Amino acid sequence: MYTPPMFKADRAACLKFAEARGFGLICAFDGSKPIASTLPFYLSYAEDGTPRAAFHVARHNPLIKLAGATSSWLLAVTGADVYVSADYYVSPDQVPTWLYQAVHLTGPVRVLTDDELTVQVDTLSTKFEERLLPKKPWTSAKMTAGRFEAMKRAIVGLVMTVEEVEGSFKLNQHKTEADYRAVSAALAARPDANAQQISHLMREARPAAFADEAAGNEGSAT
Repeated sequence: MYTPPMFKADRAACLKFAEARGFGLICAFDGSKPIASTLPFYLSYAEDGTPRAAFHVARHNPLIKLAGATSSWLLAVTGADVYVSADYYVSPDQVPTWLYQAVHLTGPVRVLTDDELTVQVDTLSTKFEERLLPKKPWTSAKMTAGRFEAMKRAIVGLVMTVEEVEGSFKLNQHKTEADYRAVSAALAARPDANAQQISHLMREARPAAFADEAAGNEGSAT
């Protein structure tokens, strides 16, 4: 991943982002062309702290034939992204750009055993069912044993040993405070959720740029 230094995210922030997102594009090379699938995943950690990304694919997915080799796969995880018009800036002679968050996890992938697949399915569903609380979580125990086993035969579990973690959180960090505030405000005023989320992330990434605004709000409240 090419990342200018001002946008480079540290390892901990990248892993936190990837785990929170839990959905990405897995890609491998078959010798002549790339093979890719979009899928949900979760992270776990080996005893030595090495991250592992677990997921599954349909049994007929060509990715399965590439598992177990020494070559690395790529799991690309993206979040909110938004187009920024040059008109949003205070300074003249600006150009349009795109702001976003993206993390790449790279490493070899192996096939899970049947017992590991059972754990993977339950762990993955638990991860996303927790987001639906207070709904009572779905678990595989709600399925008949025969139906659950048939479902497992239709998929193959995979796990990546993550050897490299890269992240680019491009939030206009290199711009002046005036331009930074102006872009954040313009994005916050837009109706789309991605624009508002990027605006929020900009405020979190560089709170000092909004210190005068916060002080003004405190003054008006007294």
